[in-house]
Amino acid sequence: MTTLRMAAVAAEFGRDLEEDFQIAERLIKEAREGGVRLLALPEACLGGYLLSLDDSTELDEGPPALALEGPEIHRLASLAGEMTVVAGYCEAAGEARYNSVVCVTGDGVLGNHRKVHQPLGEDASYASGDRFHAFDTPVGRIGMMICYDKAFPESARALALDGAEIGVCVSAWPGSRTNAAADLVNDRWKRRFDLFDRARALENQIVWLSANQAGTFGSLRFVGSAKVVDPGGEILADTGVGAGVAVAELDVAQALETARRSMGHLRDRRPETYDVPTGAVSA
Repeated sequence: MTTLRMAAVAAEFGRDLEEDFQIAERLIKEAREGGVRLLALPEACLGGYLLSLDDSTELDEGPPALALEGPEIHRLASLAGEMTVVAGYCEAAGEARYNSVVCVTGDGVLGNHRKVHQPLGEDASYASGDRFHAFDTPVGRIGMMICYDKAFPESARALALDGAEIGVCVSAWPGSRTNAAADLVNDRWKRRFDLFDRARALENQIVWLSANQAGTFGSLRFVGSAKVVDPGGEILADTGVGAGVAVAELDVAQALETARRSMGHLRDRRPETYDVPTGAVSA
């Protein structure tokens, strides 16, 4: 039996890039000391997220735009060393900026994903990605997505069909914008966050890591709730609504084989029946 010790982070990151790197370095160091081989940091952990998703509130210039092959991502890879580390950042690509997530080891970049689905006013700050793909890493085949991407079952299904054994979703998922609960534990957007995590793992029978921002930034109050979910949709570790690290150990190959042995959701698909009638979908 070969087990993988993995962890998902809920932590507060801001606009100060050097401070963010100090936080990331501490989290990576602590994870390494705890035997973690796969670590997921939140969306926008390098440079912070947006101050608001409402155009009527105060905005700043946004997070610093970093090149995928630039010194900051190289620094992250150096911190990762023998570990596999996933982290969100604002990607500079020519004139465009993307809300992106990168997977690195000490050898460099293994994968990069640009957020496809943009909620509320996010498209005013970022261009949209256009694909989902899985890739091989030292800890198994991984597929990545960002925050609102997980609200669309097609996102995770595309990754699973591309062979992803582990789905990693990094987020800056806030509490509800209206009728906000005084206690985030009771917040309806927090419940949705958790439900999506469990559903995406279960319907695709894959291991799922969910990292999220914690604390507050601008007008946003994040729900934390980083977690590790098994292929049956059961939560193995969860930080709750505060900052923390959810750590779990699992034989991934065995877990997938066991979950898919009797009812294999990918195996039993009937794609020929899923055509949507013309005009059946409206905005």
